[in-house]
Amino acid sequence: MNLDKPLAYRMRPKNLDEFVGQEHIVGKDKLLYRTIQADRLSSIILWGPPGCGKTSLAKVISETTKYQFTKINAVTSGVSDIKKAVEEAGNPLLNPTGKCILFIDEIHRFNKLQQDALLPYVEDGTVILIGATTENPYFEVNKALISRSMVIKLEPLKKEDIIQVLKNAIVSKEGLGNYQIKISENTIECIAEISNGDVRTALNGLEIAVLTTKMNENGVIEITDEIASQSMNTKKAMFDKTGDSHYDNISAMIKSMRGSDPDAAIFYLARALNAGEDPVFLARRIAICSAEDVGMANPNALVVATSAMEAVRMIGMPEAKIILSEAATYVAISKKSNATYLGINRALDDVKNKNTGMIPMHIRNAPAERNATVWLWRRIQVSS
Repeated sequence: MNLDKPLAYRMRPKNLDEFVGQEHIVGKDKLLYRTIQADRLSSIILWGPPGCGKTSLAKVISETTKYQFTKINAVTSGVSDIKKAVEEAGNPLLNPTGKCILFIDEIHRFNKLQQDALLPYVEDGTVILIGATTENPYFEVNKALISRSMVIKLEPLKKEDIIQVLKNAIVSKEGLGNYQIKISENTIECIAEISNGDVRTALNGLEIAVLTTKMNENGVIEITDEIASQSMNTKKAMFDKTGDSHYDNISAMIKSMRGSDPDAAIFYLARALNAGEDPVFLARRIAICSAEDVGMANPNALVVATSAMEAVRMIGMPEAKIILSEAATYVAISKKSNATYLGINRALDDVKNKNTGMIPMHIRNAPAERNATVWLWRRIQVSS
């Protein structure tokens, strides 16, 4: 093992027994576990947040099945790289087994043409595709490719799983076993907590803490809670303001206001702000919620929301967070009525799909009698 490599790389599992977490898919007697052990693997799409083990699982599958493993990254690769991998897979000298796993990291970054280029090779089994993505593949990956693959959802690692990985890294010779490290259970839990389900973040933080802490006179590196916190900086937020989590988070915020839960609304507002979300966008969503969900039960909610939106535009961050918090709280605690929302939608449905007839004469803009009176009055003024 090359000790110059990052700790997260060195601690990647080599087989299914070393793989920690994701028991719902790789636990014994689970679907993927049985598929791998029976050597009946088909193309799969691994979908999950960063640091949940997508790349590690792909490598474990390759090692377990003994297939040739080719990895490309969709950010830096194209159709030519796909064709090169396929040619190597079909070369008996380079690949005596005749079977190849093509692992494509960030597969959602491929455009439609690049994804289409994979179809014939996945279809005829030339390669077994393992795609990894942090985005919802049902939105980001070609439907034809999805239909030929098994989509597997990975979850953020549990705190106890990350603690186990950290403990293994401390004692393993491939990890930090060559150092004398003194670290308490509480400090290990602190690192696991801050990583928020991302094992790569946890291992990187532990490695920084060890490599930047001086040994004492006994050659021992003592990692305290303070050192661990400084090495991890701040708790990692599971949020991406341009990806699926952006929509998930704003949906949760709106549903919290709709459900009259101000604490939850403020929590999801804080997640969005912490991730760098546009405060004006958040103000717009609060304004929409005030009209859609509060409506006539408290018309003043729309006044508060629109005033907050204008104030956010004028003031900006960081003070805008206070205004957003006030508006979100007001909308959340207000009584709710969606009568106006339902009313306009039903009216639009009638206009689009039913014969609504002519506008009655008595409510038109200018009835014929009025037009005649106005014409006669103008003629009299001209004559005089």
